[in-house]
Amino acid sequence: MSENPTILVTGASGQLGRIVLEQLLEAKAPNIIATTRSPEKLADFAARGVEVRVADFDDPQSLLTAFSGADRLLLISTDALDEPGKRLRQHEAAVSAAQEAGVSHVVYTSLMNADDSPVTFAPDHAGTEKALAASSMSYTILRESLYMELLIGELNLALKIGGLYNARGDGKTAYVTRHDIARAAVADLTSSFDGRRTLDVTGPTALSSADIAQIAGTLMGTPIAYNPIPLEAVIQGMVDAGLPKPVAEVFASFDTAIAQGKLGPASTTVEDLSGIKPTSITDFLTVHKGALVNAD
Repeated sequence: MSENPTILVTGASGQLGRIVLEQLLEAKAPNIIATTRSPEKLADFAARGVEVRVADFDDPQSLLTAFSGADRLLLISTDALDEPGKRLRQHEAAVSAAQEAGVSHVVYTSLMNADDSPVTFAPDHAGTEKALAASSMSYTILRESLYMELLIGELNLALKIGGLYNARGDGKTAYVTRHDIARAAVADLTSSFDGRRTLDVTGPTALSSADIAQIAGTLMGTPIAYNPIPLEAVIQGMVDAGLPKPVAEVFASFDTAIAQGKLGPASTTVEDLSGIKPTSITDFLTVHKGALVNAD
Protein backbone atom coordinates (compact mmCIF):
# COMPACT_ATOMS: atom_id res chain seq x y z
CA MET A 1 0.00 0.00 0.00
CA SER A 2 1.26 3.50 -0.79
CA GLU A 3 2.43 5.68 2.09
CA ASN A 4 -0.37 8.16 1.40
CA PRO A 5 -3.29 6.11 0.08
CA THR A 6 -6.20 7.80 -1.63
CA ILE A 7 -9.29 7.34 0.54
CA LEU A 8 -12.76 7.46 -1.00
CA VAL A 9 -16.06 7.87 0.84
CA THR A 10 -19.36 7.00 -0.87
CA GLY A 11 -22.64 8.63 0.13
CA ALA A 12 -20.49 11.43 1.45
CA SER A 13 -23.24 14.07 1.60
CA GLY A 14 -25.28 12.01 4.07
CA GLN A 15 -25.12 12.42 7.83
CA LEU A 16 -22.54 9.68 8.44
CA GLY A 17 -20.55 10.56 5.32
CA ARG A 18 -20.07 14.18 6.34
CA ILE A 19 -18.87 13.15 9.80
CA VAL A 20 -16.37 10.74 8.21
CA LEU A 21 -15.05 13.49 5.92
CA GLU A 22 -14.66 15.83 8.88
CA GLN A 23 -12.72 13.21 10.83
CA LEU A 24 -10.52 12.37 7.83
CA LEU A 25 -9.60 16.05 7.54
CA GLU A 26 -8.89 16.18 11.28
CA ALA A 27 -6.63 13.14 10.82
CA LYS A 28 -4.85 15.05 8.04
CA ALA A 29 -5.48 12.32 5.46
CA PRO A 30 -3.78 13.81 2.39
CA ASN A 31 -5.86 12.38 -0.46
CA ILE A 32 -9.63 12.29 0.04
CA ILE A 33 -12.31 11.66 -2.58
CA ALA A 34 -16.00 12.12 -1.73
CA THR A 35 -18.72 10.76 -4.00
CA THR A 36 -22.35 11.83 -4.09
CA ARG A 37 -25.26 12.24 -6.48
CA SER A 38 -25.40 15.93 -5.49
CA PRO A 39 -21.92 17.54 -5.60
CA GLU A 40 -23.31 20.94 -4.57
CA LYS A 41 -24.05 19.47 -1.13
CA LEU A 42 -20.32 18.99 -0.59
CA ALA A 43 -19.15 22.42 -1.79
CA ASP A 44 -17.91 23.20 1.72
CA PHE A 45 -15.64 20.15 1.71
CA ALA A 46 -14.49 20.82 -1.85
CA ALA A 47 -13.35 24.24 -0.63
CA ARG A 48 -11.23 22.45 1.99
CA GLY A 49 -9.40 20.29 -0.51
CA VAL A 50 -11.63 17.21 -0.79
CA GLU A 51 -12.06 16.00 -4.36
CA VAL A 52 -15.80 15.68 -4.99
CA ARG A 53 -17.02 13.31 -7.70
CA VAL A 54 -20.48 12.38 -8.98
CA ALA A 55 -21.52 8.78 -8.39
CA ASP A 56 -24.93 7.25 -9.00
CA PHE A 57 -25.42 3.78 -7.53
CA ASP A 58 -27.97 3.04 -10.25
CA ASP A 59 -25.34 3.77 -12.92
CA PRO A 60 -22.46 1.24 -12.64
CA GLN A 61 -20.33 3.13 -15.17
CA SER A 62 -20.50 6.27 -13.03
CA LEU A 63 -19.26 4.21 -10.08
CA LEU A 64 -16.31 2.86 -12.04
CA THR A 65 -15.35 6.37 -13.12
CA ALA A 66 -15.83 7.79 -9.62
CA PHE A 67 -13.78 5.05 -7.93
CA SER A 68 -10.82 5.39 -10.29
CA GLY A 69 -7.58 6.01 -8.43
CA ALA A 70 -8.93 5.13 -4.98
CA ASP A 71 -6.90 2.80 -2.75
CA ARG A 72 -9.16 2.44 0.30
CA LEU A 73 -12.93 2.92 0.03
CA LEU A 74 -15.72 3.36 2.56
CA LEU A 75 -18.96 1.92 1.19
CA ILE A 76 -21.76 3.50 3.21
CA SER A 77 -24.93 1.51 2.67
CA THR A 78 -27.48 3.37 0.56
CA ASP A 79 -31.00 4.30 1.66
CA ALA A 80 -32.73 2.63 -1.29
CA LEU A 81 -35.45 0.76 0.57
CA ASP A 82 -38.34 1.69 -1.71
CA GLU A 83 -37.97 -1.39 -3.91
CA PRO A 84 -37.07 -4.89 -2.69
CA GLY A 85 -33.60 -5.93 -3.88
CA LYS A 86 -32.65 -2.48 -5.15
CA ARG A 87 -30.15 -1.68 -2.44
CA LEU A 88 -28.39 -5.03 -2.80
CA ARG A 89 -28.09 -4.49 -6.56
CA GLN A 90 -26.58 -1.07 -5.88
CA HIS A 91 -24.10 -2.48 -3.40
CA GLU A 92 -23.11 -5.35 -5.68
CA ALA A 93 -22.49 -2.82 -8.46
CA ALA A 94 -20.32 -0.79 -6.09
CA VAL A 95 -18.25 -3.83 -5.04
CA SER A 96 -17.77 -4.81 -8.67
CA ALA A 97 -16.79 -1.26 -9.66
CA ALA A 98 -14.36 -1.00 -6.75
CA GLN A 99 -12.59 -4.16 -7.77
CA GLU A 100 -12.46 -3.16 -11.44
CA ALA A 101 -11.15 0.30 -10.49
CA GLY A 102 -8.27 -1.26 -8.55
CA VAL A 103 -9.42 -0.47 -5.01
CA SER A 104 -7.39 -2.59 -2.59
CA HIS A 105 -9.48 -2.33 0.59
CA VAL A 106 -13.17 -1.72 1.33
CA VAL A 107 -14.83 -0.74 4.60
CA TYR A 108 -18.55 -1.50 4.59
CA THR A 109 -21.26 -0.33 7.01
CA SER A 110 -23.36 -3.41 7.68
CA LEU A 111 -25.84 -4.50 10.37
CA MET A 112 -25.26 -6.58 13.49
CA ASN A 113 -26.12 -10.24 12.86
CA ALA A 114 -26.84 -9.42 9.22
CA ASP A 115 -26.94 -13.10 8.28
CA ASP A 116 -29.73 -14.06 10.69
CA SER A 117 -31.47 -10.85 11.73
CA PRO A 118 -35.25 -10.42 11.45
CA VAL A 119 -34.74 -6.81 10.31
CA THR A 120 -36.49 -6.77 6.95
CA PHE A 121 -33.52 -5.36 5.01
CA ALA A 122 -30.86 -7.50 6.70
CA PRO A 123 -30.56 -9.67 3.54
CA ASP A 124 -29.26 -6.58 1.69
CA HIS A 125 -26.37 -6.41 4.13
CA ALA A 126 -25.76 -10.17 4.15
CA GLY A 127 -25.70 -10.16 0.34
CA THR A 128 -23.22 -7.29 0.26
CA GLU A 129 -20.97 -9.11 2.71
CA LYS A 130 -21.08 -12.14 0.40
CA ALA A 131 -20.18 -9.96 -2.59
CA LEU A 132 -17.15 -8.64 -0.73
CA ALA A 133 -16.11 -12.17 0.27
CA ALA A 134 -16.33 -13.23 -3.37
CA SER A 135 -14.12 -10.33 -4.49
CA SER A 136 -10.33 -10.25 -4.46
CA MET A 137 -10.20 -7.17 -2.22
CA SER A 138 -9.38 -7.00 1.47
CA TYR A 139 -12.13 -5.58 3.66
CA THR A 140 -13.40 -4.60 7.06
CA ILE A 141 -17.12 -5.11 7.62
CA LEU A 142 -18.46 -2.86 10.37
CA ARG A 143 -21.66 -4.45 11.63
CA GLU A 144 -23.49 -1.57 13.30
CA SER A 145 -26.00 -1.53 16.10
CA LEU A 146 -28.75 1.13 16.05
CA TYR A 147 -27.83 4.82 15.87
CA MET A 148 -28.02 6.42 19.30
CA GLU A 149 -29.39 9.54 17.60
CA LEU A 150 -32.68 7.68 17.05
CA LEU A 151 -33.31 7.85 20.79
CA ILE A 152 -34.07 11.57 20.58
CA GLY A 153 -37.26 10.99 18.60
CA GLU A 154 -38.28 7.97 20.65
CA LEU A 155 -37.83 9.76 23.95
CA ASN A 156 -39.54 12.94 22.74
CA LEU A 157 -42.59 10.83 21.98
CA ALA A 158 -42.30 9.07 25.33
CA LEU A 159 -42.26 12.42 27.12
CA LYS A 160 -45.33 13.57 25.18
CA ILE A 161 -47.46 10.51 25.84
CA GLY A 162 -46.14 9.66 29.28
CA GLY A 163 -44.37 6.41 28.54
CA LEU A 164 -42.08 4.43 26.25
CA TYR A 165 -44.05 1.85 24.27
CA ASN A 166 -42.54 -0.85 22.03
CA ALA A 167 -42.36 -4.60 21.48
CA ARG A 168 -38.73 -5.02 22.56
CA GLY A 169 -39.43 -6.59 25.93
CA ASP A 170 -36.25 -7.23 27.89
CA GLY A 171 -34.09 -7.18 24.76
CA LYS A 172 -31.03 -4.98 24.94
CA THR A 173 -29.57 -2.66 22.31
CA ALA A 174 -25.94 -1.51 22.18
CA TYR A 175 -26.76 1.91 20.68
CA VAL A 176 -23.83 3.68 19.00
CA THR A 177 -23.41 7.27 17.81
CA ARG A 178 -22.66 8.15 14.21
CA HIS A 179 -19.47 9.86 15.40
CA ASP A 180 -18.26 6.61 16.96
CA ILE A 181 -19.08 4.62 13.82
CA ALA A 182 -17.14 7.23 11.86
CA ARG A 183 -14.19 6.91 14.26
CA ALA A 184 -14.01 3.17 13.67
CA ALA A 185 -14.25 3.64 9.90
CA VAL A 186 -11.64 6.40 9.76
CA ALA A 187 -9.24 4.43 11.94
CA ASP A 188 -9.47 1.53 9.50
CA LEU A 189 -9.27 3.71 6.38
CA THR A 190 -6.14 5.46 7.62
CA SER A 191 -4.47 2.22 8.76
CA SER A 192 -2.42 -0.29 6.79
CA PHE A 193 -4.78 -3.19 7.55
CA ASP A 194 -5.13 -5.34 4.45
CA GLY A 195 -6.76 -8.52 5.70
CA ARG A 196 -10.41 -9.46 6.06
CA ARG A 197 -12.41 -8.97 9.23
CA THR A 198 -16.00 -8.57 10.40
CA LEU A 199 -16.51 -6.46 13.52
CA ASP A 200 -19.54 -5.42 15.58
CA VAL A 201 -19.61 -1.65 16.11
CA THR A 202 -21.53 -0.59 19.21
CA GLY A 203 -21.65 1.78 22.11
CA PRO A 204 -20.13 0.78 25.46
CA THR A 205 -23.19 -0.92 26.95
CA ALA A 206 -26.28 -2.81 25.82
CA LEU A 207 -29.39 -1.48 27.56
CA SER A 208 -33.05 -2.47 27.65
CA SER A 209 -35.93 -0.09 26.98
CA ALA A 210 -36.65 -0.05 30.71
CA ASP A 211 -33.01 0.94 31.37
CA ILE A 212 -33.19 3.75 28.83
CA ALA A 213 -36.53 5.02 30.15
CA GLN A 214 -35.05 5.18 33.65
CA ILE A 215 -31.91 7.02 32.50
CA ALA A 216 -33.91 9.55 30.47
CA GLY A 217 -36.52 10.02 33.20
CA THR A 218 -33.85 10.72 35.80
CA LEU A 219 -32.09 13.17 33.48
CA MET A 220 -35.33 15.01 32.64
CA GLY A 221 -36.72 14.93 36.16
CA THR A 222 -39.85 13.26 34.77
CA PRO A 223 -40.47 9.56 35.37
CA ILE A 224 -40.85 7.63 32.11
CA ALA A 225 -42.48 4.22 32.37
CA TYR A 226 -41.60 1.44 29.95
CA ASN A 227 -44.65 -0.38 28.61
CA PRO A 228 -44.12 -3.48 26.45
CA ILE A 229 -46.88 -3.94 23.87
CA PRO A 230 -47.52 -6.50 21.09
CA LEU A 231 -45.75 -6.06 17.77
CA GLU A 232 -49.10 -5.68 15.97
CA ALA A 233 -49.90 -2.70 18.19
CA VAL A 234 -46.55 -1.11 17.33
CA ILE A 235 -47.29 -1.44 13.62
CA GLN A 236 -50.84 -0.18 13.98
CA GLY A 237 -49.68 2.82 15.98
CA MET A 238 -47.31 3.86 13.21
CA VAL A 239 -50.01 3.31 10.57
CA ASP A 240 -52.42 5.45 12.60
CA ALA A 241 -49.72 8.14 12.70
CA GLY A 242 -49.65 8.17 8.89
CA LEU A 243 -46.89 5.74 7.94
CA PRO A 244 -47.57 3.29 5.10
CA LYS A 245 -47.90 -0.22 6.53
CA PRO A 246 -44.82 -1.61 4.68
CA VAL A 247 -42.69 1.17 6.18
CA ALA A 248 -44.18 0.55 9.63
CA GLU A 249 -43.30 -3.13 9.28
CA VAL A 250 -39.67 -2.23 8.49
CA PHE A 251 -39.40 -0.13 11.64
CA ALA A 252 -41.20 -2.75 13.72
CA SER A 253 -38.78 -5.44 12.57
CA PHE A 254 -36.15 -3.70 14.69
CA ASP A 255 -38.30 -4.38 17.76
CA THR A 256 -38.26 -8.07 16.88
CA ALA A 257 -34.49 -7.99 16.36
CA ILE A 258 -33.93 -6.27 19.70
CA ALA A 259 -36.26 -8.67 21.50
CA GLN A 260 -34.17 -11.52 20.06
CA GLY A 261 -30.88 -9.92 21.17
CA LYS A 262 -29.69 -9.27 17.62
CA LEU A 263 -28.51 -5.69 18.28
CA GLY A 264 -26.30 -6.54 21.24
CA PRO A 265 -24.13 -7.30 23.10
CA ALA A 266 -21.71 -4.39 23.28
CA SER A 267 -18.32 -4.70 21.61
CA THR A 268 -14.97 -2.94 22.10
CA THR A 269 -14.43 -2.25 18.38
CA VAL A 270 -14.62 1.56 18.51
CA GLU A 271 -11.95 1.80 21.20
CA ASP A 272 -9.89 -1.04 19.72
CA LEU A 273 -9.64 0.71 16.35
CA SER A 274 -9.63 4.39 17.31
CA GLY A 275 -8.27 4.42 20.85
CA ILE A 276 -11.33 6.45 21.92
CA LYS A 277 -14.03 5.06 24.20
CA PRO A 278 -17.48 5.19 22.58
CA THR A 279 -20.12 7.55 23.95
CA SER A 280 -22.51 6.19 26.56
CA ILE A 281 -26.26 6.76 26.40
CA THR A 282 -26.12 8.78 29.63
CA ASP A 283 -23.45 11.10 28.23
CA PHE A 284 -25.22 11.36 24.87
CA LEU A 285 -28.58 12.28 26.41
CA THR A 286 -26.91 14.75 28.76
CA VAL A 287 -25.32 16.55 25.80
CA HIS A 288 -28.60 16.49 23.86
CA LYS A 289 -30.88 17.28 26.76
CA GLY A 290 -31.90 20.52 25.09
CA ALA A 291 -33.33 18.61 22.12
CA LEU A 292 -35.68 16.88 24.54
CA VAL A 293 -36.55 19.93 26.62
CA ASN A 294 -37.33 21.98 23.52
CA ALA A 295 -39.48 19.33 21.86
CA ASP A 296 -42.96 20.50 20.89
